[in-house]
Amino acid sequence: MVLLAVAGYLAVQYVTGGTGAPGCKVVSGKGDGATYEFTPEQAVNAATITAVGTARGLPERAVTIALATALQESALRNISHGDRDSLGLFQQRPSQGWGTPKEIMDPAYAAGKFYDHLAEVPGYTRLPLTVAAQRVQRSGFPQAYAKHEPDATLLAAALTGRSAATLTCEGRPDATRAEGADAVRAALARDFGREVLQPAGARVDAAAPPAPSPSPDGAGGSGDGRTVTLPVTADPAVAGRTAAQRGWQLAHWAVANASTLHIKRVTYAGREWTAGNTDSRWRPVGGGTEDGTARPEDTAGGAGAAGAESAGVVRIVTAP
Repeated sequence: MVLLAVAGYLAVQYVTGGTGAPGCKVVSGKGDGATYEFTPEQAVNAATITAVGTARGLPERAVTIALATALQESALRNISHGDRDSLGLFQQRPSQGWGTPKEIMDPAYAAGKFYDHLAEVPGYTRLPLTVAAQRVQRSGFPQAYAKHEPDATLLAAALTGRSAATLTCEGRPDATRAEGADAVRAALARDFGREVLQPAGARVDAAAPPAPSPSPDGAGGSGDGRTVTLPVTADPAVAGRTAAQRGWQLAHWAVANASTLHIKRVTYAGREWTAGNTDSRWRPVGGGTEDGTARPEDTAGGAGAAGAESAGVVRIVTAP
């Protein structure tokens, strides 16, 4: 009984981000050494909050405000308790008109409601973050959001795709049998809307020959229903947002969801992330720098020929 209890405890810790859980990390794209480490659970929620915001055409500042708010209210965990009847990522209250408990516990819905209220705040992009957040939340601790701004800024830069190859997770391939590419497609549609699959021509590879890969197992895009291919174009929802930014957002979203969706490998812009690597870096695939960091022409703002050629497709491979 004791051994079973210990095993159960360790399993819960592994899934929820406690001791022994596979971790995630975002680093600054400015080379200033700033980092933020977080759990797979937090990564999934942060990616959802970001996707919902960009799908609405909102600027990165809105995403930063939303992430800082969720860090303060729930530590980016979708919790089913709080002060009085507060629930979820943003601790929204059913009794105050935020929605039903079931709705509020849906991260995509909760993020959407937060953005609905934020968009009604005049000039929110020019306000101090804590002021903008407080006008939505009406918290008893109005200054509490400010301390999360540095971490939220790092997360927003990576998860909107402005900062390339800056988010990694350890992942946990082959932990259980994966649901395959269909689960990835469903999650993409949930967070971004179905438009992410349709106009971009997203598909599950069914007959395509295996793509070359430097990885040990060579399983790039085989015709076994495990691969989702997302052709990348400029984001129609956000004016001035480049195709490369859109691509890195999708690639980072996939890495953030790797543990939940059992994603084994993500390839984009001449770089590849593979679950289970000890350092979880984005490594060069037929290009890139020796240390696996982004080449200038492949960064979100780059326009070099090599970057343009390699930044056309995000490929997501799930575990068998």
